[in-house]
Amino acid sequence: MEIQLGRGKTARRAYGIDEIALAPGNRTLDPSLADTRWKIGNIEREIPIIASAMDGVVDVGMAVKLSQLGALGVLNLEGIQTRYLDPNPILDRIASVGKDEFVSLMQELYAEPIKPELIEKRIQEIKQQGGIAAVSATPVGASKYGEVVAKAGADLFFIQATVVSTAHLSPETITPLDLAEFCRSMPIPVILGNCVTYEVTLNLLKAGAAAVLVGIGPGAACTSRGVLGVGVPQATAIADCAAARDEYFQETGNYIPIIADGGLITGGDICKCIACGADGVMIGSPFARAAEAPGRGYHWGMATPSPILPRGTRIRVGTTGSLEQILIGPAGLDDGTHNLLGALKTSMGTLGAKNLKEMQQVEVVIAPSLLTEGKVYQKAQQLGMGK
Repeated sequence: MEIQLGRGKTARRAYGIDEIALAPGNRTLDPSLADTRWKIGNIEREIPIIASAMDGVVDVGMAVKLSQLGALGVLNLEGIQTRYLDPNPILDRIASVGKDEFVSLMQELYAEPIKPELIEKRIQEIKQQGGIAAVSATPVGASKYGEVVAKAGADLFFIQATVVSTAHLSPETITPLDLAEFCRSMPIPVILGNCVTYEVTLNLLKAGAAAVLVGIGPGAACTSRGVLGVGVPQATAIADCAAARDEYFQETGNYIPIIADGGLITGGDICKCIACGADGVMIGSPFARAAEAPGRGYHWGMATPSPILPRGTRIRVGTTGSLEQILIGPAGLDDGTHNLLGALKTSMGTLGAKNLKEMQQVEVVIAPSLLTEGKVYQKAQQLGMGK
């Protein structure tokens, strides 16, 4: 439905995850029967949850532990882990600095050059401990370090930018990364993102993406929507991009997953993303709260250390439990941020969805009062959904 903003300008109404709810159907099933398995590239995982490639979220240890638990973690190849042989003192500085000094400190720390030998070292450290080596870089970083990543034996390569497309215009002196050629030339699956539209998703799929990341600006530490004014609320973005995935499948017989990336805090958020059409989700701040996370209770975005226009901030998320508690329980909190897999399985059982494909077909309703209706006491006492 189009809305007239004024003479000569119309807009389409878009919906965020907080504005929708999932409606039960005619059947239910025991949560133990809910099958949450999915595939990304040639890798099958029990849990359709990926930890974001952010320096406060994933290091070698987190990547290994997530792999052991049935999920996946992505290491940022343009962050602290590949600039410093020992990242721990650097992470300590980031966690201890005051908020007024934070931006300048980040610009200083991230001015240290990326070291290709550390890229190879981190990938090998993950592999040697039995983990899945999933790594991430910007398009510029991919063109610089793609060969190093392939040689080191990474399992998955994520190419991520605030907005990525196959129709990128550059100055004459700069040759943009040819995404289709890069996907063809890499010996490992390449995941492309981020995007929020049907057309761009379809183009990325045709370019050879092994998966597509959906989401611009919803992340807890991201300020791109405020700085750039760019973004589409996640529920609408996921539904649009899922439609492109389905059309591509109909045309080619090749099913490529789409991943909702950013703005997801609770198990309910994850459930709603899958119901909107996502095959998996990528989350940052919930994992930044794990005792094993490298951020020391803090979380910051990929674009935060930009030397010219920081788009992100450092937020304090605290430490609420172990990675295992957050991912598979047992839950120690009452706000939906622990046992994310249990929440997904229970929601699927409540909705009668035996697998993720059935979960994508459940009824979605517009529900702006979903998180506030009847929650007066929780809000007043800052419990559960009132936190």
